[in-house]
Amino acid sequence: MAAKKTPPCDGAKILVGTASWSDPGFVEHWYPKKMPAGDRLAWYAQHFEMVEVNSTFYAAPDARMAERWCRSTPDGFTFDVKLHQLLSRHSTNMKLLPPALQRGAQIDPKGRVKLTPEIEKAMIEQFRKSIEILRDSGKLGALLLQLSPAFSPKMHHLSELDDLLGALGKYRIAIELRNRNWAEGEQLKATLDFLRAHSATFVLVDAPVEKYFTIMPPNLNEITNPQFAYLRLHGRDAHAYTTGKTVASRFNYNYSDGEIGEVAQRARDLTQGAKEVHVVFNNNALDYAPHAATRMRAALGQMIAHMPRQTELF
Repeated sequence: MAAKKTPPCDGAKILVGTASWSDPGFVEHWYPKKMPAGDRLAWYAQHFEMVEVNSTFYAAPDARMAERWCRSTPDGFTFDVKLHQLLSRHSTNMKLLPPALQRGAQIDPKGRVKLTPEIEKAMIEQFRKSIEILRDSGKLGALLLQLSPAFSPKMHHLSELDDLLGALGKYRIAIELRNRNWAEGEQLKATLDFLRAHSATFVLVDAPVEKYFTIMPPNLNEITNPQFAYLRLHGRDAHAYTTGKTVASRFNYNYSDGEIGEVAQRARDLTQGAKEVHVVFNNNALDYAPHAATRMRAALGQMIAHMPRQTELF
């Protein structure tokens, strides 16, 4: 007997999209052939109501770019914006800072930027200029802080994020931990307590069932902010996840229809504790992510136009 479907709670909504709209695999396999780059976001927005912006992990967006994003999308479209890798405690090359910040930045012996309170504050201000444009247009969803696997409870404390979370306190913040030790044993309760105290959303994952330090437990459904839950899908191939040298190879996974049904039910269940759920497919190899997101919307009963894959077009 099929499992009974849990409907979303009254007024709750589930938004489905992909991590980025311009991955090379999307361009080669999903978008219509020869579509100009400037037309892709508008075409994407015909099929999905939200997207996770990935380019901002590598460079702070400028105001003109944010304005173009707003013009290219309909009213009600949602952008979740990934924070810059420096703010996410990743090793950062000087050239990935805005030019104005490069002049005052300190570097370590390996040529990597030192995260000082001053440079953190300056980077936040760079982001604020652009995200305010999205916010004023009603199109800003959440800011995604995707922490480095090196940010571990053995070497760091979550309180190190206090200034960052305080400076971004008026925005919705989703925090994706990439070190499993934050979510195991007694540490899990402390982690969840910290996030709840800051009204930050604990990013949930669909990932391989593998006890590896960079793979977060995929069976957690903890909601730390009742306004907003965030679910990211990385695929279920443990070998690819732990050995892949590129993002596309690490998350090279094509979800089956049965697995899409499981994820759809999980999203419905999350609406019992959160008013809004964002489901982001990060399996960005070939056209796997938009194809999975399309089937996810269909499984949720969200009306969308049929999109033939390019293999069906020729």
